[in-house]
Amino acid sequence: MIKFLPLGGADDVGASCYFIEIDGTGILLDCGIHPGKKGKEALPDFSLLDNLNIDFVIISHAHQDHLGALPFLIQRIPHLIIFTTLQTKEIAELTLNNSAKILKENFAADESISIYSHEEINLVVRSIRTYQYGEVFELKGLRHLGNEPIKISFHDAGHILGSASVLIEYNEEKILYTGDIKFSPQVIMSGAVLPKIKAGTIITETTYGASDSALLSTWEKEAKRFAKAANKIIDIGGAILIPVFALGKTQEILALINHLQVKRILAETDIYSGGLGRDISKVYDKNKYVVSRNYKNLDLHDIPQLNLYDVIDYQEFVRKPGIILASSGMMLENTASYKLANFWLRQKNFGIFFVGYVEPNSPGYRLMNKKEGDVVQLSEYSEPVQVKCSIERFYFTSHSKREEILEMSRKLKPGRVILVHGETDAKNWIGNSLLKENTNLKVYSAETGKQIIL
Repeated sequence: MIKFLPLGGADDVGASCYFIEIDGTGILLDCGIHPGKKGKEALPDFSLLDNLNIDFVIISHAHQDHLGALPFLIQRIPHLIIFTTLQTKEIAELTLNNSAKILKENFAADESISIYSHEEINLVVRSIRTYQYGEVFELKGLRHLGNEPIKISFHDAGHILGSASVLIEYNEEKILYTGDIKFSPQVIMSGAVLPKIKAGTIITETTYGASDSALLSTWEKEAKRFAKAANKIIDIGGAILIPVFALGKTQEILALINHLQVKRILAETDIYSGGLGRDISKVYDKNKYVVSRNYKNLDLHDIPQLNLYDVIDYQEFVRKPGIILASSGMMLENTASYKLANFWLRQKNFGIFFVGYVEPNSPGYRLMNKKEGDVVQLSEYSEPVQVKCSIERFYFTSHSKREEILEMSRKLKPGRVILVHGETDAKNWIGNSLLKENTNLKVYSAETGKQIIL
C-alpha cells in the first residue's frame, strides 16, 4: 500500500513537505519553510508524523521553501537519512547557514521552537548523501514489508542548479515528484529532462496554473522588453532595483544583463550585487561543466560587479546609478531589497523591476501592483509612501507554464495526478484541464493533513 500525506505546501507556495509511505518505508519529499509566515506557522506540520514510520528525506532543490525546515526536522527525528544532488548539498550549506540569523528574528516570539545553530547545520549538511542525475539508488526502511527495495533516481528539473524531479519505483509502480520544474530554457539553465517512463502517479507543482501563459511570454521576448525599460531609466540618470532570490534568480538575471550588454542591447552601467547571491554564483561557476546548462564558458564571477554591501549611504546610487540585484525577491522585511525599496520609492527617475514569483502576502506583492502616484505601505508598521519611481513587472519565470504541465501528463500517461505547490485557482485550472483531456484520470487536489491512498 502507498500513502501520501502533505505536511505543508499543498495549497500554496511555501513549506513544501510531503510524506509518502511505501510498504512500511516512510519517505519525506522536501522539508521547506514558508517565506510569508513567522514562527511555528512557517513550518510544515511535523505533528502529522507522530506515530508514522519515517526513514528518509529527499530534497528536490535548495530553495528555502523546499529545504529551510530540514534542521528543525532533524532536531525532532535525528536518525533520518537525507538524499539530494551534489549541487543542492553545496548550496544548502550556504543557504541554511545564511538563514540561521533571519530565523532567530522570525521565531523570537515563539519559545516552543529551538532555533538551530551553525554547528547543527554543518552536521546536517555533512550527513547528506548525494547522487547524480539518472543514478539509481535503493531504499528499504526499518519496517519495510516487501522483498523488493524502493528505487530512487533524480532527473534534471531545469529550475535552478541542482534541482531535481524525483522518480520513485517500487515493483510495477512509478511515481514522479516534479519538485519545482521548468521545461523551457532560461539564460543559464537549459530546461527539464523527463525520465522516459509511463508514470502511475505524478505529484506536480502548479505554481502558474492560474496565470495566463500569453502574459508569461518567453525569456527572449521579456529580455527585449526589460532592456527597453532599463535603457529608459539609465538614459535619464536613474538607478534600477531588481529584487531577486539569492539562489537562481540572481544568477539568471546577472547572466541576462551581461548578455544584453555584450550584445549592446542594454546600455553599459554598473552592476551591484553581493552577499549570499555572490557565494552561490561561485557554486554555479564550479559546476558549469558538470550539469546541463547554456553558456558553459560564462563565469558569473568574471562579470564586473560592485559590492552592494560596501554602500553605506544610498545617495551614492543617485551620484553613481546602476542596476542593483538585491535579495530577497519578495522584499521581505529587513532584507536588502526591502530597505532599498524604501529609498527607491522616493526617487523620481529610479525604477523597481520585479522579475519572478512574488508571494501574495509579501511586501513585494503590495508594491508590484502599484504605479507612480499611488500610496503604498510595505509592512504593518511602516509609514505609507507615495510612489515616485517607476515599477515594472517582467515574467522571467523559473516554473513551467500550465500548458507545459498538461503536456508532461500527455507524455507520461499517468493514472493519477496529485496537485501541490499552488493556490486553489491554479490547481483548479490544471485539474479541470487534465480531466477534460482524460475523464478516466484520477486527479487529487492535495490538502495539508489529508491522506491520499494510491
